[in-house]
Amino acid sequence: MIPAQFDYVRPASLDEAVAALADAGEDAKALAGGQSLMPLLRLRLAYPEALIDLDRIAELREIRDEGDAVVIGAMATHHQVLRDPLVREHAPLIAEATATVADPAVRHRGTFGGSLAHADPAGDLPAVALALDAVLLARSARGEREIPATDFFVDWMTSALEPDELLVGVRVPKLGPGWGVHYEKFHRTAQAWAIVGVACAVRRENGAVGDARIALTNMGPVPVRASGVEEAVTGRPASADSFRSAADRAAEGASPPADLHGSAEYREHLARVLTARALAAAAAD
Repeated sequence: MIPAQFDYVRPASLDEAVAALADAGEDAKALAGGQSLMPLLRLRLAYPEALIDLDRIAELREIRDEGDAVVIGAMATHHQVLRDPLVREHAPLIAEATATVADPAVRHRGTFGGSLAHADPAGDLPAVALALDAVLLARSARGEREIPATDFFVDWMTSALEPDELLVGVRVPKLGPGWGVHYEKFHRTAQAWAIVGVACAVRRENGAVGDARIALTNMGPVPVRASGVEEAVTGRPASADSFRSAADRAAEGASPPADLHGSAEYREHLARVLTARALAAAAAD
């Protein structure tokens, strides 16, 4: 199909972009890598009156060190994030999960911020942002706003961004010594969305789990923090039996979808199995 008619704006700076978004009103969309938005436009599932192309704004591609955190620009591509030394050293869970996103062609065009702003619960990176307690940075003509990942994902493919706001970056707290990470993903083919995914970070302490952070992909209309598993595993021995026992609580508070790829009960089973695997792999990292 052919997209509906829209105005096209290609700003050269962030200030120009937020001004253009404010002028366009609620019926505007920001275009990042386009890997999610362009198919929606072609199918006329989205029909904005204006499209704000962010491709020329170099400052949105920066990845920088801010002391106790790494800030990833919203327009940094998946390929850039995957290979960045700051991300690989201080936020390795992001690098590991990004390596599972689609295929190399998509990773060269798709963007880190675009994946988060799209807010698809089957996407890999929303759960990772939730597990790492990331803070998403929004900008509008009215000023800047910080949105914790716990508040950013509101509903299925719906974020907390206001119509006149752009996601400009993500602040990710650094993981210190003793942390291991793993992203466990079950999908039909290498390029497919996750049927279920588990983002996991574990800090070992004297043979036990000192702290754990776990979030689930595609287990509800938004990414789900597996707080029951975190509670059950913290302070327990870092052993396979302990991980399996704690993982029994993985589906608590989740509302997994049922579709052609699996029932809700099947996804709950997968969440328990994959969480146990992710805990074991992260603890051994």
